[in-house]
Amino acid sequence: MTSSDPDLQSRLNIDQPHSARIWNYLLGGKDNFAADRNAADAVLGQLPEIREFALAGRGFLARAIGYLAGEAGIRQFLDLGTGLPTADNTHELAQRIAPESKIVYVDNDPLVLVHARALLTSDPAGETSYIDADVRDPEKILHAAADLLDFTKPIAVVMIGILGHIADSDNPARILRTIVDALPSGSYLAINDSITTPANDSAVETAQQEGANYHLRTVEQITEFFAGLDLVEPGVVSTPLWRPTGETPEPIAVYCGVARKP
Repeated sequence: MTSSDPDLQSRLNIDQPHSARIWNYLLGGKDNFAADRNAADAVLGQLPEIREFALAGRGFLARAIGYLAGEAGIRQFLDLGTGLPTADNTHELAQRIAPESKIVYVDNDPLVLVHARALLTSDPAGETSYIDADVRDPEKILHAAADLLDFTKPIAVVMIGILGHIADSDNPARILRTIVDALPSGSYLAINDSITTPANDSAVETAQQEGANYHLRTVEQITEFFAGLDLVEPGVVSTPLWRPTGETPEPIAVYCGVARKP
């Protein structure tokens, strides 16, 4: 982070773990701090498969964007909770299939913003932009996204590991409803998140002791987030089982789904 970003510097709290930096560490990245590594290591001690969860989420992103940009013909994407740029980001996946695709990324971590400005560059045929906003403020996101995206044409909203960071008290269903209601017919919603299990619950308690917050939900609750939408086959399933490209993998305690707005 450079001295030319004083506002971002003032917002960067390296003593508080942040989800984007925790996942960066779990995926083998270097853009994280001691608080992020401590939180991740504490969870890894109880739930070693959390790295598998992180990798499964990235795999689902690739398959979902491949479906959306390919079979579904989507050319506009709203990626909520971008995380730190890594290999095969949403715009790269989409523009590999359709170079004219437009992508808007949303995150509220200042380190993500700095990296997004530097790394999230578009194919010349398409466009990519970044919104510095909290997912709990959907009205702000929709207003800013309209600068690039045409809300009269289908848009795919992508939420990989994001709803778990929204407490029930912040009414995630209302947030989703606000966003989906603003989308035209033919739009899509893609969700991926961990589910409640004894092992996951224990790991989340440990993460909370380290200052990281996460809210696990049941498969039924995740399915309910798609209310009013038409689920794409195979529906809401364990993440590795959503349209796998090779041999049928083993299920894990992370679930996902993609659905179309009628």
